[in-house]
Amino acid sequence: MISHFAVNWLAVVLATVASFAFGAAWYMGLSRQWLNALGKTREQLNVGYTPFIWSVLVELVMAYFLALLTPALMGEVTVAGGAIVGAHMWLGFVVTSLIMNHRYEGMKWSLTIIDGLHLLGVLVVQGVVIGLFGGGAVPSA
Repeated sequence: MISHFAVNWLAVVLATVASFAFGAAWYMGLSRQWLNALGKTREQLNVGYTPFIWSVLVELVMAYFLALLTPALMGEVTVAGGAIVGAHMWLGFVVTSLIMNHRYEGMKWSLTIIDGLHLLGVLVVQGVVIGLFGGGAVPSA
């Protein structure tokens, strides 16, 4: 049985901050390619700050679940274990959902690759941070 509140909240918050910083660097470096893949200009987006707020919130949820699931799946919380669980969650749920949605939406494969690799980076960075700080819950007997 998993105790849903027995996570290292400091690790979860630090993992959220680290993954948000990773995303900022990722998209700053690939902004031209991302906009091209999206088929829009910066002016056409005009989204304000709302996506940044949502990014922090959903990355907090992602970090929480990595901290919760890593010890349940790996038996302990380590850097390697956190990164492996993050990569598995990405492959099993995140990139598969992204591919499915982007194909229905008629998005370019380049957008799927840019966004998909960003999310892989988010989950692996979070897993590493959680592993460094021992951010997981201990399964109860």
